[in-house]
Amino acid sequence: MTLDELIEPLKDRLQIVERRGDLQVPIADVTDDSRRVKPGALFVAVRGERADGHAYIGSAIRSGAGAVVVQSEVVDCEIPLIRVKDSRLALGLLGSRFYGNPSSRLRMIGVTGTNGKTTVTYVCKALLEAIGRRVGLVGTVAYLIGTEVIPASHTTPGALDLQALLARMVCAGVDSAVMEVSSHALALDRTVGCEFDVAVFTNLTQDHLDFHRDMDDYFQAKLKLFVGLSVSGTKGMSKRAVVNADDPRGELVRAACAVPVWTYSIRNRADIRAEDVHLSLDGTRFTAVTPAGRFPVESRLVGEHNVYNVLAAIGVALQEGLSPDEVRSGLEQVRDVPGRFERVEAGQDFTVVVDYAHTEDALVRLLTTAQSLKTGRIITVFGCGGDRDRGKRPKMGRAAVRYSDVVVLTSDNPRTEDPMAILREVEAGVREALAAKSNVRYEMIADRRQAIEAAVREARPGDMVLIAGKGHENYQIIGTTKFHFDDREVAREAILNRGVMRDG
Repeated sequence: MTLDELIEPLKDRLQIVERRGDLQVPIADVTDDSRRVKPGALFVAVRGERADGHAYIGSAIRSGAGAVVVQSEVVDCEIPLIRVKDSRLALGLLGSRFYGNPSSRLRMIGVTGTNGKTTVTYVCKALLEAIGRRVGLVGTVAYLIGTEVIPASHTTPGALDLQALLARMVCAGVDSAVMEVSSHALALDRTVGCEFDVAVFTNLTQDHLDFHRDMDDYFQAKLKLFVGLSVSGTKGMSKRAVVNADDPRGELVRAACAVPVWTYSIRNRADIRAEDVHLSLDGTRFTAVTPAGRFPVESRLVGEHNVYNVLAAIGVALQEGLSPDEVRSGLEQVRDVPGRFERVEAGQDFTVVVDYAHTEDALVRLLTTAQSLKTGRIITVFGCGGDRDRGKRPKMGRAAVRYSDVVVLTSDNPRTEDPMAILREVEAGVREALAAKSNVRYEMIADRRQAIEAAVREARPGDMVLIAGKGHENYQIIGTTKFHFDDREVAREAILNRGVMRDG
């Protein structure tokens, strides 16, 4: 493909400001990383958070770049050059075109929101596979193409990596892609070049305010997924948004959609509702009231928050043509979602749960679920990530005290912050909450392994130990180094060692 063939169909959307040189030059690759330039590549210079790609044009040329796309004026450039109004926007469009517009050959389902994205995507995948669809998944835990598991670098990959991943799905015979769409991805235009068919809004609570200016900025990023869900797409397929009506911003999402919307709810009027909800540690039962009729639902997923997640997935499934019986059958295949209320069993007489809850809202959801199911005390182990939104730290401390009997504050991924400094910020919320609930005991143990071991030692028969914050993650970032660390492994070892100590 030549540079002219690459850009010609996109010229209106690219908003080209300047063209220089021979546009018939062949393009062998597209990249925005000068270190990954190979001979004949098109280098797209993008202004990033930490570095400006324009500073690396010379390096790209020395590595053999055949042409460059820029946003800033460039005086000296001996290879073909295209200047556009927004090179970040151009990156996704050029990537999609270079990889053959893979989203046009997939049924694209995007899920966004602060909490619930991973569970909704896993349930959607299971439901679609139950009717014989071949489904790829892009999300926090991993990228899945059939039986191939690719470690996830981001919840939503960079623009070019995403297009390459979708192209691999097409080549593998995948017909549907279910994707977690993060606010970072939307704000940074990583999904530009993707045509979505169904978009889900789960909820919006405080998170990522180290990246977004405020909650409205965070919401506006999420909203881009729905504003971009166009009736006049290229596929000629029906489109729909599925929106949580119980979230305060659900109505704003609905109003922004140009496509039909189904709302879902437990507490308000909606197109898809859950009635007669019964929760237990073994799972959830309820009656789904939907546009396709009423039908009973049984799920192994635990907690009211998972009722919302299942309702969202039901909305997607019905839009994709599943019958109520097919929905019920598919839900039976969903045993658990990695790191989401995942139980650790090693023969103990108390419950141990590992969960990804790393925001105040997610922690409250986890704890209120535990409250509704508990037979003994709730022992909560959690921390807050370093170099991330500091405003949520005391809020999470308050939430932990409000719903727990014992709280163990520990490190999450401290990154370049002092672990004890993070804990002291969380402790401020703990101390504030203790004024209203003084019978809660807490301690601070910066070493996460020691904290989990202490919580397991503390547990009595019937207690529930909640280990929150990292979920599926099998690493811990201390400083700039990533170490292997899996809460599930550590908890299991602690349970077994506790048994050995007692037997001894």
